[in-house]
Amino acid sequence: MAILLQLLLSGAALGMIYAVIAFGYQSTFATSGTLNFGQGEALMLGALVGLTLAGNVAGGPYLNYWLMLPPVLLFGALQGVVVERIGVRPAIQSKSEFGWIMSTIALGIIFRNVAENVWGHDDLPFPSPLPTEPLHLFGASVLPMELLVAAGAVVMMVAVELFNRRSIYGKAVVATSTDRDAAGLMGINTSLVITFSYALSSMTAAFAGVLIAPVTLTGASMGTALGLKAFAVAIIGGLNSGLGVVVGGVLLGVTEKLTGYYVSTGYQDVPGLILLLLVLSVKPSGLFGKTIIKKV
Repeated sequence: MAILLQLLLSGAALGMIYAVIAFGYQSTFATSGTLNFGQGEALMLGALVGLTLAGNVAGGPYLNYWLMLPPVLLFGALQGVVVERIGVRPAIQSKSEFGWIMSTIALGIIFRNVAENVWGHDDLPFPSPLPTEPLHLFGASVLPMELLVAAGAVVMMVAVELFNRRSIYGKAVVATSTDRDAAGLMGINTSLVITFSYALSSMTAAFAGVLIAPVTLTGASMGTALGLKAFAVAIIGGLNSGLGVVVGGVLLGVTEKLTGYYVSTGYQDVPGLILLLLVLSVKPSGLFGKTIIKKV
């Protein structure tokens, strides 16, 4: 029973990271109908920049973990703006159906190659801001950092939700998400809103990077699998449902942990892929997603 509880808690913490990254896919899809397929690289860059500031890299540490967070968030936002301006906006303006797909993939590869040349190919340890001794909850051993991962993910998503509901800029994002053409006619700068959504998407991914880095290893390849799994979570939960990505993320994270322990770590990715295929065949809009009907 204690082992099962430990697997559930660890899986839920991992699933919340998937949910934060998947939230980034949601934000760009809602405002522009596009996805940043370099989202995993945004996570990776955030983790490596955080490691440079707070870890034993290039003569550091220069900042402690908590003071490192604002610069990493700013870096993530700027990286998202670059992706939107270079890879997405030209495709939207030329009404290219697939241009943004190839552009975001290409930029992701470029970012990964840059990271390999700057930080090297080896995975590096990320210092934990919390004690490494596990906590004992109802017989289960849980790392304090795993609890911080889950709490940080919840705080990030709640903060974004409050921003969308309470601020005038957030309401502009919601209006653009609902109907971009109507929002433009109302005087909302929809191009700026799309840029903001990409900045927010990469910022949340960078935040996820520095959350997950202390419980894993940090390297140029760390974002590839996480980005793909988060994309699966976004599809499973629904690209227009915030609750869906949370449920989908936790479901995938817990399933992976249970499969890795009770079956084999070599098969832990299989249940998530099977779930993705089932959802696509039964409810393509996602478990909590809504089918959008466009009038023409």
